[in-house]
Amino acid sequence: MTFHQRTVAVLGSGTMGSGIAVVSARAGHRTLLYDLDDARVKQGLGRVADFLDKSAALGKLSPEAGAAAKANTSGTTDLDELARTDIVIEAVVEDLSVKQELFGRLDGIVSERTLFHTNTSTLSVTAIAAGSSRPERVIGTHYCNPAPLMKLVEVADGRHTADWAHDATTDFLASLDKTTIVTKDRPGFILNRFLIPWENSCIDALESGLGTVQSIDTAVKGALGHPMGPFELLDIVGLDIHRQVAMRLYEQLRDPRFFPPPMVDRMIAAGDLGRKTGTGFYTYDDNRLFGS
Repeated sequence: MTFHQRTVAVLGSGTMGSGIAVVSARAGHRTLLYDLDDARVKQGLGRVADFLDKSAALGKLSPEAGAAAKANTSGTTDLDELARTDIVIEAVVEDLSVKQELFGRLDGIVSERTLFHTNTSTLSVTAIAAGSSRPERVIGTHYCNPAPLMKLVEVADGRHTADWAHDATTDFLASLDKTTIVTKDRPGFILNRFLIPWENSCIDALESGLGTVQSIDTAVKGALGHPMGPFELLDIVGLDIHRQVAMRLYEQLRDPRFFPPPMVDRMIAAGDLGRKTGTGFYTYDDNRLFGS
């Protein structure tokens, strides 16, 4: 495949948004990170730079490639600066009205051929696309967390997603060296349908005394071959985000397996959200969100 540099805008500079920005910039695309205020943008760009610097220090990325990726990345709080973008990747809060409103505002700013990607993990792609006057260009691309380290992206067409938008999306994801799977526009897609009940079961097992944080993580990695244990993953995702995703799926599916265990609420109340607060199931000296 011939590489074609694109201009990519990532909406939302949190854990997922900054992770996707790393992936885009590392692949050689011009990447613009958008958020509501300068402080959030600065924090997101800091996450991007930290990850690229650490990758270079560990020998996973050459210093030259790291410097080029950082040079490819910039930030903004002005949606008008997205006028020349080829692809918009939305990674904002899981709120349907917020996503619809953003895409509606962008309709009057970007080209009619600009792709709109939503990283939603619980909401309907079709419903999000209804906020745009061109729903044919809206498609779901759900990146696994942490996005810079995980290869898989779920691709979900909305009801009106055009074939050209699907094909252009899979071509772009191939340029990121991502593995894609196509799924239906259904709550949780494939991964969260499996993952959320499993994580809840692991938390239940911990709370009932079946094992410790360390023993359960070790068992999952040693016997099941997972690259990280459930509590390591939950600390990266954040207990607040886990609860939000779990509750949205429970509200739609009414399956009790999705309802978060009581320990989740206690940890959130205590401020023990995971890496981003320095304490979750583990305690961290380095609370950067993209790995130890």
